[in-house]
Amino acid sequence: MHIAPYDNHNSPIVDVDDPLVPLNYFNIVKLTRDQVFEYQVPGYETCVVPATGLIDVEAEGAQFGGIGGRGVDVWDGEPEGVYVPSGVKARMVCLSDTAEVFVAGAKFDKVLSPFAVRKDEIDLVQYGSDDTKTHRKIKHILGQKQADKVGRLLVSELFTVGAGGWSGFPSHKHDTDRMPTETRHDETYNFRFRPNRGSGLQMLQREDGKPGDAYHIVDGSTVCIDKGYHPCAVLPGYEMYYFTILGGLSQRSLVQYFQPSHAYQIETIPGIKDMIAKFK
Repeated sequence: MHIAPYDNHNSPIVDVDDPLVPLNYFNIVKLTRDQVFEYQVPGYETCVVPATGLIDVEAEGAQFGGIGGRGVDVWDGEPEGVYVPSGVKARMVCLSDTAEVFVAGAKFDKVLSPFAVRKDEIDLVQYGSDDTKTHRKIKHILGQKQADKVGRLLVSELFTVGAGGWSGFPSHKHDTDRMPTETRHDETYNFRFRPNRGSGLQMLQREDGKPGDAYHIVDGSTVCIDKGYHPCAVLPGYEMYYFTILGGLSQRSLVQYFQPSHAYQIETIPGIKDMIAKFK
């Protein structure tokens, strides 16, 4: 499902027990200097990631100062984040003139410990090639490195490398728990484009060999993926970014089932097996 950009007034875009992606939670919080925002999401662990700006974060009495620091957009610096345990009250204070903050969440009942992920702890993987039109890089904020600290939540940022091209290909899905072949992970994206007048296409094919749906995505679009194969593309001449939230039903590690029609291309796209291994 595509949710067009709108002013959410700091209220969740994907709320708890969403009918389409109940394992996910997503909010965008926009603040000005010294403005405070507090939230608490029972039954969901969350991660606070400034898209732009600098904030202080407090969770369960733990203080994390100077989180973020990116400038005009998500390309202007490296991401940072704070993990907030399930149901814990979090408080953020804006230290810059403005800040735009993503709050990602996954359903999980157990209460763990809060922690920060700094720039030098981001796990970067780059794969694909210009020849295969799949060149991109992924910055894991809550990824393999945090496997023993988080319940079900995976959070990453995906960037196309160069202008134009495809992402999420070969097409895959993760909507059914049937180990070791596949896991059930709900997924939510928020897209950005550079320049921001750019746009792209999100495909969603429910069944192999049958026509699916396509959504015109623009700067600020949110897409919720409940089931099906879901590659996306950006127009030539533009760069694409998407903030990615994955919430697992029975485990955190993601097992993708690649569409039989295209699975052979796993062997032709450079570095893709390293990419697959990082979603753990």
